[in-house]
Amino acid sequence: MRKLGVIGIGNVGVTVAYTVVSQGIADELVMIDTNEKKVLAEKLDFEDAMPRMPYHTEIKIQDYAALKDADVVITAFGDITASVRTGNRFAELEINSKNAAEVGQKLKEAGFKGVLINISNPCDAITTMLQKATGLPKNRVFGTGTFLDTARMQHVVGDYLKQDSRNIDGYVLGEHGNSQFNAWSTVRANNKPITEILTAAEIAELDSKPSEGAWTVASGKGYTSYAIATCGVRLAQAVMSNAKLFAPASVYVDSVGTYIGYPAIIGANGVEDVVELQLSPEELTKLNESANYIKDHVAQLEK
Repeated sequence: MRKLGVIGIGNVGVTVAYTVVSQGIADELVMIDTNEKKVLAEKLDFEDAMPRMPYHTEIKIQDYAALKDADVVITAFGDITASVRTGNRFAELEINSKNAAEVGQKLKEAGFKGVLINISNPCDAITTMLQKATGLPKNRVFGTGTFLDTARMQHVVGDYLKQDSRNIDGYVLGEHGNSQFNAWSTVRANNKPITEILTAAEIAELDSKPSEGAWTVASGKGYTSYAIATCGVRLAQAVMSNAKLFAPASVYVDSVGTYIGYPAIIGANGVEDVVELQLSPEELTKLNESANYIKDHVAQLEK
């Protein structure tokens, strides 16, 4: 039986849960939130919809013990308004570091041994804290990281070239936040290097647009939901089906000593492998600077 848990049933968490139920991704769904009235309401709403759905999902709420044998748990707790208000995902660090400690301890006490996928921001720092709090191996804890930022880059480049965004390959690397960067040396359109298609001036023009688009969504709606939930569910599917998905995510990279957005192979064991990229010297510098930014913020909390 495929079992998946979602902790944090806000705008993102409920979108994750609805996607799981509507697409028949799990046989059993466990939802947990500090707002008991809301999580009960979402459960009943899903169950009211189920007679018109092609799939059946057993739904449980507010039960950490039920997560003991879950294949995947997705964490989506937090206060997105802090990030939107400041334009910096690290604005959620104080509240979410406490959430991570509490949730991680409860998962540990429940005996959870599955794969933990973190969405909560600041993603790389909170993923680090969840790994430490749960005591799970690093490969069994990872975050959505730059999986979404890479999709935003694909969207921007695809629009500019008037091509389907799925025909754009390449990566956004680093922190899921202000120190992330487009690794243009990895970007290809229909398998042709982007540097052979666009001029340096055109690439420079596009460079900030993926992150600008993210804040346009967040400021317009007050939050983001569909894209990030889709990324979280896609990674969960990769684990549950042992898909060996090649994707950028917030994974522990030994060479920089932290969780950071970097390509990896995602399968039944979580992070099956981290794939080394041949980056330009400038990109390597940016990656290390981003890693140091993440580590500095985590270290401040641990003092």
